[in-house]
Amino acid sequence: MVSKTDDIPASVPKCKVNTLDLAEGETLDGKETTKASLKDPCVCGHSADTSVMNGGGAHNHLEESKQDGAGDTDGGEDSNEQEVIVIQDTGFTVKIQAPGTEPFDLQVSPQEMVQEIHQVLMDREDTCHRTCFSLQLDGNVLDNFAELKSIEGLQEGSLLKVVEEPYTVREARIHVRHIRDLLKSLDPSDAYNGVDCNSLSFLSVFTDGDLGDSGKRKKKGSELEQIDCTPPEHILPGSKERPLVPLQPQNKDWKPLQCLKVLTMSGWNPPPGNRKMHGDLLYLYMVTVEERHISITASTRGFYLNQSTTYTFNPKPANPSFLSHSLVELLSQISPAFKKNFTSLQKKRVQRHPFERIATPFQVYSWTAPMVDHAMDCVRAEDAYTSRLGYEEHIPGQTRDWNEELQTTRELARKNLPERLLRERAIFKVHSDFAAAATRGSMAVIDGNVMAINPGEETRMQMFIWNNIFFSLGFDVRDHYRELGGDAAAHAAPTNDLNGVRAYGAVDVEGLYTLGTVVVDYRGYRVTAQSIIPGILEREQEQSVIYGSIDFGKTVVSHGKYLDLLEKTSRPLKVQKHNVLNEKDEAVELCSSVECKGIIGNDGRHYILDLLRTFPPDLNFLPVEGEQLLPECLKQGFPRQHRHRLACLRQELIEAFVEHRYLLFMKMAALQLMQQKAHKDSKMAALTETEGKADVEDGISGLAQAKQLAESLAADDGSDPKSREVVLNACKAVGSISNTSFDIRFNPDIFSPGVRFPEDSVDDIQKQKQLLKDAAAFLVSCQIPSLIKDCLDHSALPMDGATLTEALHQRGINVRYLGNVLEFVNKTPAKWYHHRIGISELITRCAKHIFKTYLQGVELSALSAAVSHFLNCFLSSFPDAVAHLPADELVSRRKNRKRRNRVPGGGDNTAWASLTPSELWKNIVSEAQSYYHFTLHCESADQVVEEYGLQKITLLREISIKAGIQILIKEYNFDSRHKPTFTEEDILNIFPVVKHVNPKASDAFHFFQSGQAKVQQGFLKEGCELINEALNLFNNVYGAMHVEICACLRLLARLNYIMGDHPEALSNQQKAVLMSERVLGIEHPNTIQEYMHLALYCFANGQLSTALKLLYRARYLMLLVCGEDHPEMALLDSNIGLVLHGVMEYDLSLRFLENALAINSKYHGPRSLKLALSHHLVARVYESKAEFRSALQHEKEGYTIYKNQVGEAHEKTKESSEYLKYLTQQAVALQRTMNEIYKNGSNASIMPLKVWIPFLLDTGLGIVGGILLYRHIQKDLENLKAEVQRRQQLQESGKSMEELSEDREDVIQQPSA
Repeated sequence: MVSKTDDIPASVPKCKVNTLDLAEGETLDGKETTKASLKDPCVCGHSADTSVMNGGGAHNHLEESKQDGAGDTDGGEDSNEQEVIVIQDTGFTVKIQAPGTEPFDLQVSPQEMVQEIHQVLMDREDTCHRTCFSLQLDGNVLDNFAELKSIEGLQEGSLLKVVEEPYTVREARIHVRHIRDLLKSLDPSDAYNGVDCNSLSFLSVFTDGDLGDSGKRKKKGSELEQIDCTPPEHILPGSKERPLVPLQPQNKDWKPLQCLKVLTMSGWNPPPGNRKMHGDLLYLYMVTVEERHISITASTRGFYLNQSTTYTFNPKPANPSFLSHSLVELLSQISPAFKKNFTSLQKKRVQRHPFERIATPFQVYSWTAPMVDHAMDCVRAEDAYTSRLGYEEHIPGQTRDWNEELQTTRELARKNLPERLLRERAIFKVHSDFAAAATRGSMAVIDGNVMAINPGEETRMQMFIWNNIFFSLGFDVRDHYRELGGDAAAHAAPTNDLNGVRAYGAVDVEGLYTLGTVVVDYRGYRVTAQSIIPGILEREQEQSVIYGSIDFGKTVVSHGKYLDLLEKTSRPLKVQKHNVLNEKDEAVELCSSVECKGIIGNDGRHYILDLLRTFPPDLNFLPVEGEQLLPECLKQGFPRQHRHRLACLRQELIEAFVEHRYLLFMKMAALQLMQQKAHKDSKMAALTETEGKADVEDGISGLAQAKQLAESLAADDGSDPKSREVVLNACKAVGSISNTSFDIRFNPDIFSPGVRFPEDSVDDIQKQKQLLKDAAAFLVSCQIPSLIKDCLDHSALPMDGATLTEALHQRGINVRYLGNVLEFVNKTPAKWYHHRIGISELITRCAKHIFKTYLQGVELSALSAAVSHFLNCFLSSFPDAVAHLPADELVSRRKNRKRRNRVPGGGDNTAWASLTPSELWKNIVSEAQSYYHFTLHCESADQVVEEYGLQKITLLREISIKAGIQILIKEYNFDSRHKPTFTEEDILNIFPVVKHVNPKASDAFHFFQSGQAKVQQGFLKEGCELINEALNLFNNVYGAMHVEICACLRLLARLNYIMGDHPEALSNQQKAVLMSERVLGIEHPNTIQEYMHLALYCFANGQLSTALKLLYRARYLMLLVCGEDHPEMALLDSNIGLVLHGVMEYDLSLRFLENALAINSKYHGPRSLKLALSHHLVARVYESKAEFRSALQHEKEGYTIYKNQVGEAHEKTKESSEYLKYLTQQAVALQRTMNEIYKNGSNASIMPLKVWIPFLLDTGLGIVGGILLYRHIQKDLENLKAEVQRRQQLQESGKSMEELSEDREDVIQQPSA
């Protein structure tokens, strides 16, 4: 399907006719349209007024971003603003006339290429079966690659005719492939198999497609009666069941509508010469649903039936031949079932949200899948045999020269915004294609399908070239890494190198080139895939390296041009220029580590490679004789012996450390200056006071203060010798390399074995060693504690291994410190959820290390048996898990021995079968001790569950994701002591785990950040505009699907909600959920958050049943991912409780709210306002149940907290005390009524109970939804007050309960302040 290979739609969010909304069926003419593939920066068809507005808006944004310092506009600022307007060009409408259909209108933009109209037509329901046609204007054929604005005579209202063109073999193949894609468009098997960038999404199952406009059709009031609110048993608080099957609910659209039984290439291909001369291109064989076997000829004129059968070749046209230009037309005439099913299939296809079918930029793999029937598929078979390397059928010249593509895109112009967008888009596209090709190649290499370039050597030493990519295995070949830790170092080097490539790529210096690099872990092997420097294969490495060293520093060379280029990267990467001695004891100047090699390719470009030591070494894991670390490190048992000597600090740590030092520098300079300037003691006193306040912890205010003083310092920089001395002292104190300004850089070669430094740089080296020790100490004494502090005060909320790792990395902490982090958590009084997540991460990582070596000894035929055996040993309670050596399906044992498969690493192929659970757990405990220096107390899976409160299902998810295992989705019994949990049938696949560079959209990111800043200052409208602009630019660079677009949509939805535009919030958040499911995974913690937000907006839109379904889904996913004991669960349960309260399910509501109360009390402590709110919500439900005593008890608790925390005068406290009075009155009234009933029997007059009104207002899901509102929104507050008064009047006039409950939802729509 062409749309998968070409670019992806860029959508412009705030346009009247938005490309992606078009796809949802809201076009001008009411017909379905979607632009599946658009090539140029701005592609939205919008009406004239919006474009002008958009252009003008962009104009202002740029000026704003200049003021904010966010827009890095230089020199050509004016042109910049102009350009932005040019991008958002006015759209216009053309008429399209296709054979056999009514003419229809299509919105286009002058920037689009003709080809994009082709794409739209190939995706539209009524024209999707055409692929081979041209567009003609007044009889002239339009050039496919021309922009619309360059076509003479094309204007508003022009008529474009779709004219059928004769086929070629290529066109016929494309046609067959496209028809097959249309037939498979609802089939999820590609997503399960992880191919073609398909991935799963289940949102539509829960919303039944009733979001947005269609949701309005139901009458809001009547909805209350129809809802069945009871959640499945396993979702209720306190349930111990953790089923796996609900993870992938049944999507009714996926019940395949069968249109054809078989569609395949015929065995009679290719046509013999005499038939070629009659125009035969290829032959197809089909079986229709009605069991009719037919042979079809694809000829230059179209498709027709021929008279061949399976065994006799008769190419003459059958009678009638049904000659048709498209296969669909032909089949519709032959098979009524095809006609009917194909039509309804296309209807369903175009009704799906475009985000459910657009390809993602990088492949996402699912760790669970159902058993999918393996159907016959000619295109898949053909792809597997021809192993289409990079979509050859779309690219002339067959295989792609990856290096040339990667480097050429870097060389594109980048002077103004449109140029930068085009460049970033090209870089991103090539990177994602390269990552896909590299992944496919790595798997082929490990599966043994690629011939090595050095076939004579043993398997671990082999190297491969496939599709212009170079592959090497992560083993220590030729003792290259002997001194650095052998295989362990060879395994770590590729990821370090990738981090280096990422860092140099981000600095983006013109003229300096890095290789495309992808690191793939597959079946226990690590493969590095790199693009190839032109000419490097023809010569020896010694001749080509003109900078750096090929033997870790024994011989070193340098080169002026490289020094110039690397000099430009030295400041952003904090690398210090330094001298080292070569073999002749001459000083050689370098501006990188010695391993970094410079090679000039045959294309004249300057490449750098082997960037594994871009960042300085981590001394905590590098014991060096005669060097003493700082006391804070020694106290924690550092330095420690690590597996290899390549442990280096993360870039994030270097940044944080330099920032921290900068703060110190400013403070010291400022302090000295003040002391000099201060003649009056009063000033001194003031400063010491502020100095005391501005502790390093509260970085922000401290920094602002220091900056003020530093400005005065800069002002009299040159003239005043005193201030020069001040700077000098401060520089010395913080270890700056310059004496006149703050500048910290690291020498990456310090402590490298084999590197020698000249005599004259001894002081400098000493300084550098000290800096490294300081950085190591900073990690241990500042960064780790700050992470734990963030977890304790809930500003960091990791939910699973991936989010924990991300939290560590953001603070520059390597995962090898996980043991330390856990030790630190052990010392805090509360061992909470983050301790549990940490332990689970540590155990699964240790298991992954063991699994890696375990898999290397397994031959392909025993793979599923070996994986299931490993999982049994890891998770099953069955004590003697015995491996079932696969009963060899084919040959006698004797024959098999002789021709044993040579796999890299070879070894005894049945050794894996002897693993036992106790042995595996012993290995895990010792791995935890040796790698993480952490002591685990457990000898089996059951003990882990007991000791640390982990869930087996969570451990299964973590190990599957880390090791790339895909298992069958069914209920597993982990606790049976009689039979193992997994059988070999349960292991469906092994996927690669891929690491690659993620190119960024820099301009878009600047807009996004300035938008966020505006929002934080309370300028919502301006923030909203900037973020819309960012969304535009993100779409331009990344296409429609990307993690960053997801964040953008989430923020937009949040702003829409706050500003009261609930339908818009709903639509944006729906896209965010779909995108998060597709790009991150269906149960990723981010996806869970997105579901919660979407539920909130559904609630605000009065779609209560949908809101409940979404909240239940979020709760289920959360239970699976991290269990019930997590602070986020309190938020989720409060929301569920509120919605259930809203639909009068009081008992259910109580269960959830009381669970939320318990969790809040555990994590936020007895004095937290969150707890007060929880008490209040519980009191409300008791009030609704007329259990006033319990209600009073809870509200009193809440009142006490409010009184102690915010004082008597605060509105919350007052409100609470009002509510208490009200509850007391109600309790008394109820008692009276009861007494009355007892006295007078059944004819007593019963007073109606009053409903407490502020209830509806102050606890919309708003507060609980974690959406903090700004006090700036006076207008909303006034609306609220008016609303309250209206309610009270209504109530006084005796409005009945039902009407109130109908109104309830619009009250909750008002965001609560």
